[in-house]
Amino acid sequence: MALVPFRKPRHDLAALHSEMDDLFDSFFRGLDRPVWGYKAWPAIDVSEENDAIVVRAEVPGCKAEDVDISVYNNTLTISGEKKQSEEKKEKNYYHLESAYGSFRRELTLPADVDADKVEAHCKDGVLSITLPKAEKTKAVKVKIKEH
Repeated sequence: MALVPFRKPRHDLAALHSEMDDLFDSFFRGLDRPVWGYKAWPAIDVSEENDAIVVRAEVPGCKAEDVDISVYNNTLTISGEKKQSEEKKEKNYYHLESAYGSFRRELTLPADVDADKVEAHCKDGVLSITLPKAEKTKAVKVKIKEH
């Protein structure tokens, strides 16, 4: 009886494709994380409640009119500009960590939202955005009947 050698099916191209996907995913996934002391700004917290998605963004030094919020499909965009006061430009600083300039953050929301009912409030440098969930994405409690 002669043995026939078993040859594993060749999927080199599929394996290469998978490895390239992993490489690019890991690279782009890290762009909003601190790199060499840089941290994405503004800092954002996202939580999910029964009826809404709640987003908190820290925007110290920004007024409500300096920030723009838009919702398109399931993407929330927060953009604006933190302006530097004119009087500080003339001082000689020894150390300066305050950030000034334009910013933009885009978030993919974990559920579909009703864009017409979005509410936003800014108080003490904290922007709070409440995005009510669309009716089709709200959980429905189903009562089980006994026979």
